[in-house]
Amino acid sequence: MAEATDQHPEKARASKARTSKASFASVATVAQLDQFDEIIDVRTEDEFAEDHIPGAVNYPVLNNAERAEVGTIYKQVSSFDAKKIGAAMVSANIARHLREQLLARPREWRPLVYCWRGGGRSGALAHVLGRIGWHTGQLEGGYKNYRRAVIDELQTLPSRFEWRVVCGMTGTGKSLLLRALRDQGAQVLDLEELAAHRGSVLGNLPDAPQPAQKMFESLVWHALRHFDPARPVFVESESKKIGKLRVPEKLIEAMWQSDCLVIEADMAVRVTLLKDEYAHFLGDAALLNTQLDCLRQLHGGTVINDWQALARNQDWDRLTAELLVRHYDPAYTRAINSHYPRLPQATRFALSAHTTTAMQQLASAVLAETPAIAARQQPVT
Repeated sequence: MAEATDQHPEKARASKARTSKASFASVATVAQLDQFDEIIDVRTEDEFAEDHIPGAVNYPVLNNAERAEVGTIYKQVSSFDAKKIGAAMVSANIARHLREQLLARPREWRPLVYCWRGGGRSGALAHVLGRIGWHTGQLEGGYKNYRRAVIDELQTLPSRFEWRVVCGMTGTGKSLLLRALRDQGAQVLDLEELAAHRGSVLGNLPDAPQPAQKMFESLVWHALRHFDPARPVFVESESKKIGKLRVPEKLIEAMWQSDCLVIEADMAVRVTLLKDEYAHFLGDAALLNTQLDCLRQLHGGTVINDWQALARNQDWDRLTAELLVRHYDPAYTRAINSHYPRLPQATRFALSAHTTTAMQQLASAVLAETPAIAARQQPVT
């Protein structure tokens, strides 16, 4: 072997160079994301806001304005001048990120860096981090390759799991039950939590805008890839859309064909629970009435005017009961009966009170019944 190396000094130097380069940053795939301590997205703030790998931090090597400036120089002057200006900006930003965010990282820290295509922007930061001595990865193909993996895997991941769909009229505590189930160790996919929306005309959350569609899909994908296929996954009954967001097609299809369980509660419990969930409207009748205007075509002007008067008079119990009986219950019944063919065989559970204790007891009862639900499963014909 020594003789061969001596006879080919150029090959030996090239091999050494490749080894040295690999020690600075290694190529990583989407399947290896969990092997890193931190994921760094070096794209602009706007790119990051639209979608990013869940859990990633945003340390742009070119911010929004800088990227636009470099792009203008590239088009109007030359690629060479754009590269010079861009390199100066990238160098300054990397130096700032090192000083402000990364100096405290230990020697054992393993970062993964990515940009749009896995090219220059991520390569610049990955090279510097690798030269410092951190075991750094650069995502192969960058965000573009990651996005392709999300789209592809959302076609297959939902079918790997046995779903338990939590059904029940509005105000029966379905979302609260999901949280209680999660607290007790169950696998839960809370789509409304990921979508930042309660799935109704009044479902917008205060001071929490919905994510972009791509970001929602990333969050769903991230949750699915960490579930254990050997255990059931609980999810709330949903339609195709949650607010402005579309539930991934293969996921909603899997949910619609799965076993259900139904939560029931007295009207007094439902009214109390719904008032708590929509407390932000109780403090702003004008905002609530603006939302109620969206229902005029469905219920007519007289009904909406009456409901808006109840809101102005702060007659919240009566208004809530009216909304449940005349709007939510009929709409939910139509949707649930048309989408979930296994609903007639569902096990039914009663929520006795709107208390934390009652919800925890309900979660325990659901978990105790889950094996029996699995044993009864029959194919849908």
